Amino acid sequence: MIRWGILSTAKIAREHLVPAIQQARNGTLQAVASRHQDKADAFARQFGIPEAFGSYEAMLASDSIDAVYVPLPTSQHVEWSLKALAAGKHVLCEKPISLHAKEIEPIIAERNRTGLLASEAFMVTYHPQWHKVRALLADGAIGTLRHIQGAFTYFNVDPSNMRNQLELGGGGLPDIGVYPTVTARFATGKDPVRARASIIRDPNFGTDIYANCQYDFGSFDMTFYCGTQLAARQVMVFHGDKGFIEVTAPFNADLYEAVDVCLYNASHSEVQRWNFRGINQYREEIETIGDHLAGKTKEIFSLESSVINQAAIDALYEADLTDGWVTI
Repeated sequence: MIRWGILSTAKIAREHLVPAIQQARNGTLQAVASRHQDKADAFARQFGIPEAFGSYEAMLASDSIDAVYVPLPTSQHVEWSLKALAAGKHVLCEKPISLHAKEIEPIIAERNRTGLLASEAFMVTYHPQWHKVRALLADGAIGTLRHIQGAFTYFNVDPSNMRNQLELGGGGLPDIGVYPTVTARFATGKDPVRARASIIRDPNFGTDIYANCQYDFGSFDMTFYCGTQLAARQVMVFHGDKGFIEVTAPFNADLYEAVDVCLYNASHSEVQRWNFRGINQYREEIETIGDHLAGKTKEIFSLESSVINQAAIDALYEADLTDGWVTI
């Protein structure tokens, strides 16, 4: 049983990681930390967590914790991932682990020095629907892949929300643009080589609120858009010469009733459908990490893959400024 601690009382921890760890067959939620003892105490009482720490440093110094989940604001991810590794704790850090690809390298170095696990929390890569998509593509179910199309949007204009605070790492690309990027890479086993984008920023927040993006993967293309001030939508489509695959709830599968992978033939006259309702991708993530730490052969999202993913996002920002293709 991996003894987990949560570094802060963030909303994503309350809504997703607390139940995931508590339901996991190989994990237990041992502690929560906050910069304020009263907040940690209240959080611990609410969820029945044994220990509550009034500082992040105190939890990292505890011998009762094996692994730490870091859901702090994005601007603090690198700092506390490094501190957790230095304290001898395995690290699962909320995405994006960094706002710049080059800043992930020190975490890789510390991971290598300590021999501990460190991973960016791309829960989607643990959901069986994405393993199904990857298998279908590998089996040639749609023939030659030519194009991937994606979208991920929501509407949020709350100035107190970290997603709308530039200094905390807010913006649409860091928050949700990473998901079409990572799922395309995961499903195809390929990485983009060039990127271009046009980005609109909020005049008050300064954050990117809409990004129209394109990747060149060499043998196929990808277009997607993401937005933080649009009606909520998410979809991923993989289009080949013999058919196409549509993923109806690609990123927040737990929030949608229809969680389907649909395979259409070339004439759109036949469809095969695989349903994945009732699967908690956060629990899948926690259990897979637990299995990996127990010595089982399990695929974990690597920091090396994090570097590639963030480099693609970095290139989109750069491409918006250059009004053309940028090499990743």
